[in-house]
Amino acid sequence: MTIDGNDLLNSILASLDRIEYISPEDIPNIDLYMDQITTFMDSRLRSSVRNPEEDKVLTKTMINNYAKNDLLPPPVKKKYSKEHVLLLIFIYYYKGIMSINDIQTLLGPITDYFFHKDGEFNLESVYREAFGMVEKQRQALKEDVTEKFKVAQETFQDAPEEHADFLRKFAFICTLGFDVYLKKLMIEKILDDIYGSKGTDRK
Repeated sequence: MTIDGNDLLNSILASLDRIEYISPEDIPNIDLYMDQITTFMDSRLRSSVRNPEEDKVLTKTMINNYAKNDLLPPPVKKKYSKEHVLLLIFIYYYKGIMSINDIQTLLGPITDYFFHKDGEFNLESVYREAFGMVEKQRQALKEDVTEKFKVAQETFQDAPEEHADFLRKFAFICTLGFDVYLKKLMIEKILDDIYGSKGTDRK
């Protein structure tokens, strides 16, 4: 079914509002088994997946692969701590735009310096600061998406009427896609700087 332009924009903006910030207070303070971890992540992030009836937020296989690739410290007696969950949330958001090596480069120092560390500044502190900043950008993102949509709606004025709606949606995707492409390049540039500052080679 074809969605009217304004309805499409409203649907996209509403979907942004449904993306939930998982507060550290929402995460159990007790250690969890793998099944409990996957159930918790699914309950909190189900609204953000493309096909809620089919797509998996997190599986046992994913967790095992993250551990094999040194993205996730091993559990203790098959139980995962609150800090494991925090790392899994970071990985969940990064895996769509970064390679495993890049995620490892980014999260490696976070794990080395702040995982299971005593003191006031720990992994939870890092998580709060990072996601607190991102949450504040939600309204700015909605305004940016709205502006891109309006610009796309002004394109293809001379296109055949039967193709105009598709072409304007194509233009909208192009502007969003180019934005993602540029931001991905910036992320890679920053990661390359981290590699250089560490004086290490990529795996």
